[in-house]
Amino acid sequence: MKADPSGVMTGTHFLDGDQACCEGALAAGCRFSAGYPITPSTEIVERFAQRVPQLGGMFIQMEDELAASIAIQGAVWAGAKAFTVTSGPGFSLMMEHLGYAAMTETPCVIVDVQRGGPSTGLPTLPGQSDMMQARWGSHGDYQVIALCPLSPQECFDLTIEAFNLSERFRVPVLVMMDECVGHMTERVVIPPASEIAVYPRRYTRMKPGEYKPYAAGEEGVPEMARTGRGYHFHITGLTHDEHGYPAMNADAQKKLIGRLIAKIRENTEAIVRYEEKFIEDAEVIVVAYGITARVAERAVQMARERGIAAGLFRPVVVWPFPEKRTRELAGRARAFVVAEMNYGQIALEVERLVAGRAATALVSHAGGAVHHPEEILDAILAFAPRIEATGRRTTLEIEDAAELEAHRPEGFVQ
Repeated sequence: MKADPSGVMTGTHFLDGDQACCEGALAAGCRFSAGYPITPSTEIVERFAQRVPQLGGMFIQMEDELAASIAIQGAVWAGAKAFTVTSGPGFSLMMEHLGYAAMTETPCVIVDVQRGGPSTGLPTLPGQSDMMQARWGSHGDYQVIALCPLSPQECFDLTIEAFNLSERFRVPVLVMMDECVGHMTERVVIPPASEIAVYPRRYTRMKPGEYKPYAAGEEGVPEMARTGRGYHFHITGLTHDEHGYPAMNADAQKKLIGRLIAKIRENTEAIVRYEEKFIEDAEVIVVAYGITARVAERAVQMARERGIAAGLFRPVVVWPFPEKRTRELAGRARAFVVAEMNYGQIALEVERLVAGRAATALVSHAGGAVHHPEEILDAILAFAPRIEATGRRTTLEIEDAAELEAHRPEGFVQ
Protein backbone atom coordinates (compact mmCIF):
# COMPACT_ATOMS: atom_id res chain seq x y z
CA MET A 1 0.00 0.00 0.00
CA LYS A 2 1.28 3.49 -0.84
CA ALA A 3 0.86 6.80 0.99
CA ASP A 4 -2.09 9.14 0.47
CA PRO A 5 -0.72 11.93 -1.77
CA SER A 6 -2.72 14.57 0.11
CA GLY A 7 -0.53 14.08 3.18
CA VAL A 8 2.82 14.00 1.39
CA MET A 9 4.72 17.26 0.91
CA THR A 10 6.88 15.93 -1.92
CA GLY A 11 10.06 17.89 -2.58
CA THR A 12 13.32 19.03 -1.04
CA HIS A 13 12.92 21.05 2.15
CA PHE A 14 15.00 22.48 4.95
CA LEU A 15 13.29 21.23 8.10
CA ASP A 16 14.28 20.65 11.68
CA GLY A 17 13.84 17.19 13.15
CA ASP A 18 10.56 18.06 14.87
CA GLN A 19 9.05 19.37 11.64
CA ALA A 20 10.32 16.37 9.69
CA CYS A 21 8.79 14.03 12.27
CA CYS A 22 5.42 15.72 11.77
CA GLU A 23 5.69 15.32 8.00
CA GLY A 24 6.57 11.65 8.46
CA ALA A 25 3.46 11.12 10.58
CA LEU A 26 1.25 12.78 7.97
CA ALA A 27 2.83 10.78 5.15
CA ALA A 28 2.22 7.58 7.14
CA GLY A 29 -1.49 8.39 7.26
CA CYS A 30 -1.74 9.76 10.80
CA ARG A 31 -4.78 12.00 11.09
CA PHE A 32 -5.16 12.38 14.85
CA SER A 33 -2.90 13.54 17.63
CA ALA A 34 -3.47 14.53 21.24
CA GLY A 35 -0.75 16.17 23.26
CA TYR A 36 0.35 18.60 25.91
CA PRO A 37 3.02 21.22 25.18
CA ILE A 38 6.46 20.34 26.52
CA THR A 39 9.89 21.39 25.32
CA PRO A 40 11.58 20.26 23.08
CA SER A 41 8.77 18.27 21.41
CA THR A 42 6.09 20.93 21.05
CA GLU A 43 7.05 21.98 17.54
CA ILE A 44 5.97 18.57 16.20
CA VAL A 45 2.33 19.01 17.16
CA GLU A 46 2.39 22.75 16.49
CA ARG A 47 3.03 21.91 12.85
CA PHE A 48 0.62 18.97 12.96
CA ALA A 49 -2.16 21.20 14.35
CA GLN A 50 -1.56 23.58 11.47
CA ARG A 51 -1.39 20.96 8.72
CA VAL A 52 -3.80 18.19 9.65
CA PRO A 53 -7.14 20.09 9.44
CA GLN A 54 -6.46 20.52 5.72
CA LEU A 55 -6.38 16.70 5.49
CA GLY A 56 -9.56 16.08 7.45
CA GLY A 57 -7.74 15.30 10.68
CA MET A 58 -7.59 16.74 14.17
CA PHE A 59 -5.23 17.74 16.96
CA ILE A 60 -6.50 18.14 20.53
CA GLN A 61 -4.48 19.79 23.28
CA MET A 62 -5.22 17.77 26.40
CA GLU A 63 -4.95 18.74 30.05
CA ASP A 64 -1.87 16.58 30.56
CA GLU A 65 0.16 13.70 29.15
CA LEU A 66 -1.97 11.07 30.87
CA ALA A 67 -4.98 12.29 28.92
CA ALA A 68 -3.01 12.60 25.69
CA SER A 69 -1.63 9.07 25.82
CA ILE A 70 -5.06 7.49 26.29
CA ALA A 71 -6.89 9.78 23.86
CA ILE A 72 -4.78 8.55 20.96
CA GLN A 73 -5.74 4.98 21.81
CA GLY A 74 -9.42 5.83 21.67
CA ALA A 75 -8.82 7.37 18.25
CA VAL A 76 -7.09 4.21 17.05
CA TRP A 77 -10.01 1.99 18.05
CA ALA A 78 -12.31 4.45 16.26
CA GLY A 79 -10.31 3.82 13.08
CA ALA A 80 -7.61 6.51 12.95
CA LYS A 81 -3.85 6.32 12.93
CA ALA A 82 -2.68 8.36 15.90
CA PHE A 83 0.40 9.55 17.77
CA THR A 84 1.47 11.76 20.63
CA VAL A 85 4.70 13.55 21.46
CA THR A 86 6.40 14.41 24.73
CA SER A 87 9.64 14.80 26.64
CA GLY A 88 11.05 14.57 30.16
CA PRO A 89 8.41 14.27 32.90
CA GLY A 90 5.68 13.98 30.27
CA PHE A 91 7.21 10.70 29.15
CA SER A 92 7.01 9.41 32.71
CA LEU A 93 3.32 10.27 32.88
CA MET A 94 2.66 8.23 29.74
CA MET A 95 4.10 4.99 31.12
CA GLU A 96 0.80 3.64 32.45
CA HIS A 97 -0.81 3.98 29.04
CA LEU A 98 2.23 2.59 27.25
CA GLY A 99 1.54 -0.62 29.14
CA TYR A 100 -2.17 -0.36 28.35
CA ALA A 101 -1.40 -0.07 24.63
CA ALA A 102 0.86 -3.12 24.84
CA MET A 103 -1.80 -5.14 26.69
CA THR A 104 -4.69 -4.13 24.42
CA GLU A 105 -2.50 -4.33 21.31
CA THR A 106 -3.34 -0.81 20.24
CA PRO A 107 -1.11 0.31 17.34
CA CYS A 108 0.12 3.82 18.10
CA VAL A 109 3.28 5.92 18.08
CA ILE A 110 4.84 7.90 20.93
CA VAL A 111 7.60 10.37 20.10
CA ASP A 112 9.98 11.25 22.94
CA VAL A 113 12.32 14.15 22.18
CA GLN A 114 14.77 13.43 24.97
CA ARG A 115 16.19 16.16 27.18
CA GLY A 116 18.37 16.25 30.27
CA GLY A 117 16.75 14.81 33.41
CA PRO A 118 15.58 13.55 35.83
CA SER A 119 12.54 15.60 36.93
CA THR A 120 12.28 18.95 35.13
CA GLY A 121 15.99 18.70 34.30
CA LEU A 122 17.16 20.62 31.24
CA PRO A 123 14.07 21.44 29.15
CA THR A 124 15.98 23.02 26.26
CA LEU A 125 19.08 20.82 26.16
CA PRO A 126 19.72 17.25 24.97
CA GLY A 127 19.82 13.95 26.76
CA GLN A 128 19.59 10.22 26.04
CA SER A 129 18.65 9.01 29.49
CA ASP A 130 15.17 7.67 28.66
CA MET A 131 16.40 4.61 26.78
CA MET A 132 15.81 2.03 29.51
CA GLN A 133 12.57 3.75 30.49
CA ALA A 134 11.39 3.27 26.92
CA ARG A 135 11.89 -0.47 27.29
CA TRP A 136 10.96 -1.08 30.92
CA GLY A 137 9.04 2.02 32.02
CA SER A 138 5.61 0.45 32.49
CA HIS A 139 4.97 -2.37 34.93
CA GLY A 140 4.60 -5.98 33.85
CA ASP A 141 6.09 -8.03 31.05
CA TYR A 142 5.67 -6.68 27.53
CA GLN A 143 7.59 -5.77 24.39
CA VAL A 144 7.85 -2.49 22.53
CA ILE A 145 9.71 -1.25 19.47
CA ALA A 146 11.89 1.87 19.68
CA LEU A 147 13.75 3.70 16.90
CA CYS A 148 16.49 6.35 17.21
CA PRO A 149 16.95 8.86 14.36
CA LEU A 150 20.17 10.87 14.00
CA SER A 151 19.05 13.47 11.46
CA PRO A 152 15.95 15.35 10.30
CA GLN A 153 15.86 13.06 7.25
CA GLU A 154 15.70 10.04 9.53
CA CYS A 155 13.06 11.77 11.67
CA PHE A 156 10.88 11.74 8.56
CA ASP A 157 11.82 8.23 7.40
CA LEU A 158 11.72 6.53 10.80
CA THR A 159 8.42 8.10 11.83
CA ILE A 160 6.87 6.41 8.80
CA GLU A 161 8.64 3.20 9.78
CA ALA A 162 7.32 3.56 13.33
CA PHE A 163 3.72 3.71 12.10
CA ASN A 164 4.30 0.76 9.78
CA LEU A 165 5.75 -1.38 12.57
CA SER A 166 2.96 -0.40 14.96
CA GLU A 167 0.34 -1.52 12.45
CA ARG A 168 2.16 -4.70 11.48
CA PHE A 169 2.68 -5.92 15.03
CA ARG A 170 -0.13 -4.08 16.86
CA VAL A 171 2.26 -2.64 19.40
CA PRO A 172 3.14 0.85 20.67
CA VAL A 173 6.24 2.10 18.86
CA LEU A 174 8.54 4.76 20.29
CA VAL A 175 10.54 7.28 18.29
CA MET A 176 13.40 8.20 20.63
CA MET A 177 14.70 11.51 19.32
CA ASP A 178 16.85 13.95 21.27
CA GLU A 179 16.82 17.74 21.51
CA CYS A 180 19.75 18.17 19.12
CA VAL A 181 18.17 16.08 16.39
CA GLY A 182 14.78 17.66 17.05
CA HIS A 183 16.05 21.21 16.67
CA MET A 184 18.73 20.87 13.99
CA THR A 185 17.76 22.01 10.50
CA GLU A 186 18.98 20.05 7.50
CA ARG A 187 17.96 19.07 4.01
CA VAL A 188 15.04 16.63 4.00
CA VAL A 189 13.95 14.92 0.81
CA ILE A 190 10.32 13.83 0.81
CA PRO A 191 9.66 11.40 -2.06
CA PRO A 192 6.44 11.13 -4.05
CA ALA A 193 3.60 9.33 -2.31
CA SER A 194 3.95 6.49 -4.83
CA GLU A 195 7.38 5.72 -3.38
CA ILE A 196 6.33 5.66 0.28
CA ALA A 197 5.23 2.25 1.56
CA VAL A 198 2.49 2.34 4.18
CA TYR A 199 1.50 -0.79 6.09
CA PRO A 200 -2.30 -1.16 6.10
CA ARG A 201 -4.21 -1.90 9.27
CA ARG A 202 -4.88 -5.61 9.80
CA TYR A 203 -8.67 -5.50 9.37
CA THR A 204 -10.60 -8.74 9.61
CA ARG A 205 -12.75 -10.17 6.83
CA MET A 206 -14.65 -12.36 9.27
CA LYS A 207 -18.30 -11.74 9.97
CA PRO A 208 -19.16 -10.11 13.31
CA GLY A 209 -20.38 -13.37 14.83
CA GLU A 210 -17.19 -15.21 13.88
CA TYR A 211 -14.65 -12.56 14.83
CA LYS A 212 -12.44 -12.92 17.91
CA PRO A 213 -10.57 -9.67 18.62
CA TYR A 214 -7.60 -11.35 20.31
CA ALA A 215 -7.21 -14.57 18.34
CA ALA A 216 -3.65 -14.86 17.02
CA GLY A 217 -3.34 -14.34 13.28
CA GLU A 218 -0.40 -14.01 10.92
CA GLU A 219 2.90 -13.41 12.81
CA GLY A 220 0.94 -13.96 16.04
CA VAL A 221 -0.93 -10.66 15.58
CA PRO A 222 -4.75 -10.47 15.90
CA GLU A 223 -6.84 -8.73 13.28
CA MET A 224 -8.77 -5.56 14.09
CA ALA A 225 -12.41 -4.78 13.29
CA ARG A 226 -13.77 -1.73 11.51
CA THR A 227 -15.74 0.55 13.78
CA GLY A 228 -19.44 0.85 13.05
CA ARG A 229 -19.69 -2.38 11.08
CA GLY A 230 -21.59 -4.43 13.65
CA TYR A 231 -18.65 -5.82 15.62
CA HIS A 232 -19.10 -5.87 19.40
CA PHE A 233 -16.24 -6.79 21.69
CA HIS A 234 -14.57 -5.85 24.95
CA ILE A 235 -11.26 -3.97 25.30
CA THR A 236 -9.57 -4.16 28.68
CA GLY A 237 -6.20 -3.90 30.35
CA LEU A 238 -7.12 -6.93 32.43
CA THR A 239 -5.76 -10.29 31.37
CA HIS A 240 -8.27 -11.42 28.76
CA ASP A 241 -9.22 -14.29 26.48
CA GLU A 242 -9.55 -14.29 22.68
CA HIS A 243 -12.94 -12.59 22.95
CA GLY A 244 -11.45 -9.73 24.99
CA TYR A 245 -13.25 -10.70 28.20
CA PRO A 246 -11.36 -10.81 31.54
CA ALA A 247 -9.87 -14.20 32.29
CA MET A 248 -8.39 -14.10 35.76
CA ASN A 249 -6.25 -17.22 35.92
CA ALA A 250 -2.66 -18.34 35.36
CA ASP A 251 -3.37 -20.23 32.15
CA ALA A 252 -4.91 -17.18 30.48
CA GLN A 253 -2.02 -15.03 31.67
CA LYS A 254 0.55 -17.44 30.23
CA LYS A 255 -1.25 -17.67 26.89
CA LEU A 256 -1.78 -13.93 26.46
CA ILE A 257 1.53 -12.56 27.74
CA GLY A 258 3.44 -15.34 26.01
CA ARG A 259 1.90 -14.30 22.70
CA LEU A 260 2.55 -10.58 23.31
CA ILE A 261 6.21 -11.36 23.92
CA ALA A 262 6.53 -13.90 21.11
CA LYS A 263 5.09 -11.70 18.35
CA ILE A 264 8.10 -9.39 18.78
CA ARG A 265 10.82 -11.85 19.79
CA GLU A 266 10.02 -14.32 17.02
CA ASN A 267 10.03 -11.53 14.43
CA THR A 268 13.06 -9.65 15.71
CA GLU A 269 15.06 -10.11 12.53
CA ALA A 270 12.25 -8.45 10.56
CA ILE A 271 12.24 -5.51 12.98
CA VAL A 272 15.86 -4.68 13.79
CA ARG A 273 17.72 -2.04 11.82
CA TYR A 274 21.33 -0.99 12.26
CA GLU A 275 24.06 0.86 10.42
CA GLU A 276 27.73 -0.10 10.25
CA LYS A 277 30.74 1.94 9.17
CA PHE A 278 34.34 0.69 8.91
CA ILE A 279 33.28 -2.59 10.55
CA GLU A 280 35.03 -4.97 8.16
CA ASP A 281 38.44 -4.75 9.85
CA ALA A 282 37.44 -3.15 13.15
CA GLU A 283 39.12 -4.30 16.33
CA VAL A 284 37.58 -1.53 18.41
CA ILE A 285 33.86 -0.99 17.73
CA VAL A 286 32.12 2.16 18.93
CA VAL A 287 28.42 1.70 19.65
CA ALA A 288 26.33 4.88 19.57
CA TYR A 289 22.87 6.06 18.54
CA GLY A 290 21.00 9.30 17.89
CA ILE A 291 23.05 12.49 17.88
CA THR A 292 25.91 10.75 19.67
CA ALA A 293 26.45 8.49 16.64
CA ARG A 294 27.32 11.55 14.55
CA VAL A 295 29.99 12.54 17.05
CA ALA A 296 31.18 8.94 17.33
CA GLU A 297 31.65 8.66 13.58
CA ARG A 298 34.10 11.55 13.68
CA ALA A 299 35.96 9.89 16.56
CA VAL A 300 36.21 6.68 14.54
CA GLN A 301 37.59 8.61 11.56
CA MET A 302 40.18 10.25 13.82
CA ALA A 303 41.20 6.85 15.18
CA ARG A 304 41.60 5.39 11.72
CA GLU A 305 43.76 8.37 10.74
CA ARG A 306 46.05 7.25 13.57
CA GLY A 307 46.20 3.70 12.23
CA ILE A 308 43.69 2.15 14.62
CA ALA A 309 41.15 -0.25 13.13
CA ALA A 310 38.05 1.34 14.65
CA GLY A 311 34.46 0.99 13.44
CA LEU A 312 30.99 2.31 14.23
CA PHE A 313 27.93 0.21 15.01
CA ARG A 314 24.70 2.23 15.24
CA PRO A 315 21.46 0.60 16.35
CA VAL A 316 18.68 2.33 14.42
CA VAL A 317 16.08 0.16 16.14
CA VAL A 318 17.27 0.06 19.73
CA TRP A 319 14.40 -2.09 21.06
CA PRO A 320 14.44 -4.92 20.30
CA PHE A 321 18.20 -4.61 20.42
CA PRO A 322 20.18 -6.15 17.51
CA GLU A 323 21.36 -9.04 19.65
CA LYS A 324 22.37 -11.45 16.89
CA ARG A 325 24.62 -8.94 15.14
CA THR A 326 26.16 -7.73 18.39
CA ARG A 327 27.10 -11.30 19.32
CA GLU A 328 28.60 -11.83 15.86
CA LEU A 329 30.73 -8.70 16.22
CA ALA A 330 31.81 -9.76 19.70
CA GLY A 331 33.41 -12.80 18.14
CA ARG A 332 35.59 -10.61 15.91
CA ALA A 333 36.34 -7.39 17.78
CA ARG A 334 38.78 -6.92 20.64
CA ALA A 335 36.83 -4.14 22.38
CA PHE A 336 33.53 -2.23 22.41
CA VAL A 337 33.25 1.43 23.37
CA VAL A 338 29.69 2.61 24.07
CA ALA A 339 29.09 6.36 23.91
CA GLU A 340 25.76 7.72 25.12
CA MET A 341 24.35 10.76 26.91
CA ASN A 342 23.65 8.96 30.17
CA TYR A 343 25.61 7.03 32.75
CA GLY A 344 25.24 3.63 31.13
CA GLN A 345 21.99 2.23 29.70
CA ILE A 346 22.54 0.72 26.26
CA ALA A 347 26.05 -0.06 27.51
CA LEU A 348 24.46 -2.68 29.76
CA GLU A 349 22.92 -4.41 26.73
CA VAL A 350 26.25 -4.42 24.92
CA GLU A 351 28.03 -5.80 27.95
CA ARG A 352 25.39 -8.54 28.33
CA LEU A 353 25.68 -9.63 24.72
CA VAL A 354 29.47 -9.41 24.49
CA ALA A 355 29.53 -11.69 27.54
CA GLY A 356 33.22 -11.29 28.27
CA ARG A 357 34.44 -12.21 24.79
CA ALA A 358 35.72 -8.67 24.29
CA ALA A 359 36.48 -5.74 26.55
CA THR A 360 33.67 -3.19 27.02
CA ALA A 361 33.76 0.43 28.11
CA LEU A 362 31.37 3.32 28.55
CA VAL A 363 31.99 6.94 27.62
CA SER A 364 29.27 8.59 29.65
CA HIS A 365 27.80 12.07 29.49
CA ALA A 366 25.28 13.71 31.82
CA GLY A 367 23.51 15.52 28.96
CA GLY A 368 23.04 19.22 28.31
CA ALA A 369 25.55 19.05 25.45
CA VAL A 370 27.00 16.39 23.18
CA HIS A 371 30.28 14.54 23.56
CA HIS A 372 33.42 15.96 22.03
CA PRO A 373 34.90 13.53 19.47
CA GLU A 374 38.15 13.58 21.43
CA GLU A 375 36.43 12.05 24.46
CA ILE A 376 35.38 9.03 22.43
CA LEU A 377 38.74 8.93 20.68
CA ASP A 378 40.51 8.78 24.06
CA ALA A 379 38.43 5.73 24.97
CA ILE A 380 39.40 4.06 21.68
CA LEU A 381 43.06 4.87 22.31
CA ALA A 382 42.81 3.43 25.81
CA PHE A 383 42.36 0.02 24.22
CA ALA A 384 45.38 0.54 21.99
CA PRO A 385 48.17 1.92 24.19
CA ARG A 386 50.73 0.21 21.98
CA ILE A 387 50.00 0.15 18.27
CA GLU A 388 51.80 -2.01 15.78
CA ALA A 389 50.99 -0.99 12.22
CA THR A 390 50.94 -4.12 10.09
CA GLY A 391 49.93 -2.53 6.79
CA ARG A 392 46.72 -4.57 6.74
CA ARG A 393 45.26 -4.04 10.19
CA THR A 394 46.32 -2.87 13.59
CA THR A 395 47.31 -5.26 16.35
CA LEU A 396 45.88 -4.16 19.68
CA GLU A 397 47.44 -5.12 22.97
CA ILE A 398 44.99 -4.69 25.81
CA GLU A 399 46.10 -7.54 28.05
CA ASP A 400 48.16 -5.30 30.32
CA ALA A 401 45.53 -4.12 32.82
CA ALA A 402 47.85 -1.65 34.52
CA GLU A 403 48.70 0.03 31.23
CA LEU A 404 45.05 0.13 30.21
CA GLU A 405 44.22 1.79 33.53
CA ALA A 406 46.85 4.44 32.92
CA HIS A 407 45.34 5.35 29.55
CA ARG A 408 41.73 5.63 30.66
CA PRO A 409 40.20 9.08 30.02
CA GLU A 410 38.04 10.93 32.54
CA GLY A 411 34.47 9.61 32.47
CA PHE A 412 35.61 6.21 31.17
CA VAL A 413 33.98 3.19 32.82
CA GLN A 414 34.77 -0.43 32.09
